[in-house]
Amino acid sequence: MPGRDDRVIRRILAPLDGSRLAEAVLPSLIALAGRFGAEVALLHVLEERPPATIHGEAHLADLRAAEEYLQSAAARLTEAGVHVELHAHETREGSVAGSIVEHAQEMAPDLVVLCAHGSGGLRDLFIGRIAQQVLQRGAWPILMLQPAPDGSPMPFEPTDILAPVDGEHDQSVALRLASALACAFGATLHLALAVPTPETLADARRRSGITLPRTMRAILDLAEEGAARDLAAMAAPCAVRGAAVRTAVLRGETVAALTAYAGQIEAGLVVLATHGSTGIEAIVEASVAPRMAARLGRPILFVKET
Repeated sequence: MPGRDDRVIRRILAPLDGSRLAEAVLPSLIALAGRFGAEVALLHVLEERPPATIHGEAHLADLRAAEEYLQSAAARLTEAGVHVELHAHETREGSVAGSIVEHAQEMAPDLVVLCAHGSGGLRDLFIGRIAQQVLQRGAWPILMLQPAPDGSPMPFEPTDILAPVDGEHDQSVALRLASALACAFGATLHLALAVPTPETLADARRRSGITLPRTMRAILDLAEEGAARDLAAMAAPCAVRGAAVRTAVLRGETVAALTAYAGQIEAGLVVLATHGSTGIEAIVEASVAPRMAARLGRPILFVKET
């Protein structure tokens, strides 16, 4: 049963690249639009110098082909009762991501939905260059969906939603959206915070732990107690919004612990707060969101904190 934030998603933008693989997002759009009463805008951007094929299929060559493709995709949404708008960008663009950002600025969506096609190293360098650029240049939440290995759509009916938190940054925007999704889908919202063990500390602190092992264990035990208090404080407003909330303090290296926990609870969605760092820059900064994204084989919602 939707809670008080059930209309937090009113407009969804879904850029489609012209391939059948991209259409794997359609069932998720139907599910989201139905739960929130949202309208969907489908977008295709014609590239300036497109490749001959995309994901093994012929690339859309002109505006007419793009419009026919979008109309075909829209028919499936309309049949399910979703209000749909179509936008085929006529002017050929050198930057698809830039054009998506411009359209998003004009349309003001509450959510952007993209399909992650890649399965290469580190999930194509953290879920793909277009998603990275849109996230970096805009403030819209981005839902990345992964099709099944055979390219077929994966159902989007999460019964458990994981929202990792760090206890240091303001993650209220991400938690508000996670709460709304949990209410809309009748899912359990899991808030999890990872506290390192002496063995998984960063190098400098690990050396201190070797020198003073008892002291370091005591410090980490206190950190675990503090993490539990932080989680309780963050869970309270989520519960007020109507979400069923559980909290978990995990021990170990942050990304490994959170990824394992996502598998343990069979999370149908992981909500990751991010400051928009991407690619190698994020790895250098040890940003948790892109490192988790590289290892999670499940839907990920990136929410950019302001």
